[in-house]
Amino acid sequence: MNVRRISGALLSHLAGSIVPNLLQCLLQTSVFHAPLFRILDRRLNRALARSRQRIQRERLLMMRAIASSANRLTTNRQISSHVLHVILRLWGRVWLDSWRERPQAKRFREKFGAAPPWFLVVAPTQACNLACHGCYADANEVSSYLSWPVLNRILAEAKALWAAPLVVFSGGEPLAYRDQGKDIWDLLESHHDLLSLVFTNGTLIDRRVAQRMASLGNVTPALSVEGLQERTDTRRGPGTFLRILEAMALLRSSGVPFGISVTVTAENLTEVTSDEFLEFFFTQQGAFYGFLFHYMPIGRAPNFQSIPTPAQRLELWCRTWKIIEEKRFFLFDFWNHGPIADGCLSAGRGGGHLYINGDGKVMPCVFAPYSAANIREIYQTGGNLNDAWRSPLFATIRQWQKDYRVGLGPGREGNLLSPCPIRDHYPVFREWIDRLQPQPENQAAQNALADSQYTACLSAYGRDLACLSTPLWQKEYLGRCPSFANRGLPFLG
Repeated sequence: MNVRRISGALLSHLAGSIVPNLLQCLLQTSVFHAPLFRILDRRLNRALARSRQRIQRERLLMMRAIASSANRLTTNRQISSHVLHVILRLWGRVWLDSWRERPQAKRFREKFGAAPPWFLVVAPTQACNLACHGCYADANEVSSYLSWPVLNRILAEAKALWAAPLVVFSGGEPLAYRDQGKDIWDLLESHHDLLSLVFTNGTLIDRRVAQRMASLGNVTPALSVEGLQERTDTRRGPGTFLRILEAMALLRSSGVPFGISVTVTAENLTEVTSDEFLEFFFTQQGAFYGFLFHYMPIGRAPNFQSIPTPAQRLELWCRTWKIIEEKRFFLFDFWNHGPIADGCLSAGRGGGHLYINGDGKVMPCVFAPYSAANIREIYQTGGNLNDAWRSPLFATIRQWQKDYRVGLGPGREGNLLSPCPIRDHYPVFREWIDRLQPQPENQAAQNALADSQYTACLSAYGRDLACLSTPLWQKEYLGRCPSFANRGLPFLG
């Protein structure tokens, strides 16, 4: 055994056992807990004081918000010892992988000349016990699902081929999944070395489910809300909000960290960024994180009036960064935070993901409902996940992402405030669809291709967004801004 292998084995042992045990002890011992977070906070604040580039400052502010959220979580003892140990052990391995490339990732890079996806998004079933207005997946009570052998193989291959440390479950409603007497908790038990994020409506979380999550330790649920009670019940059905609060109470008592997932619309933007909403979910209910998804007119009954306008989108950019900086809540906006994510994460780019739905269709992401391949057919012909990754649609999107980030090609100024191909650059996305002919996920996606209003509305949206966001990108993100140091990030008036 050479020095490199010995060093790797030692680091793996430290990341997998000694360091997590030490951190757990420090976090759960009152005499060490507060000083540990004070030291971390001082270091982050010093780094912020030295930083002059906006993207770097945003990343540091997000890290500080995550640290503050973790402090609240552990101070209030809302995470069990077992869950904390599992999370520290798995994230320790993720940290280790940031210092050395896993063999699987190295083999992928050598074969394909690119980094593999970092995670996978899977909808085990398209079925759902609710029928929310505007559901992106058009989910219903009776729908398709992935068989247990296929679902199990997908996760196994994501680890074996990509060294993926994370799986994200979407829907439908993932908690409604059943096949061969097994559910997603059986799946996560079989893949206990994976971190897992589950997007759920929360209504199927009872005491047994909460305790099952606590015993696994490697899962965090993101519960969907549309605002406070009236707005959530209007979209999701009467009584849904109170059932979500009951689920949150069960998760808190079981020591399972959870977050919220919000579809931001033109109608609810003000409410979901209000002090009342944020204090209710982050402070009173104990949410660890919040994910913001801008409404996309796909799925059930698309409504163009619900899309946040370009002006509202930049208002949301302003509001979220003010919240993150001043309140230190861990809030992530998958569109407006494109600069710190290095742009669009779809189509299997390095650090990004692919999406597989309950029919086995493999798509760039849940909001780009056009299938490049079907994983069932790939498996039937002896292929694997890499064959889906290599599809012409995904390769085209990845090349566009790369060129766009560095500003290659006409109109590609690298503006990461408008990173989304389908939302922000629909004419480009539509050209790919017309040329490569991927299969629409559902009838709504098929209808969109024949709807001239759909094309006109999204094309106009992209043009209007570019007019507003490009000057902001050039002013705030390009070059150095010494005035950031002592007054925080600049915000729109």
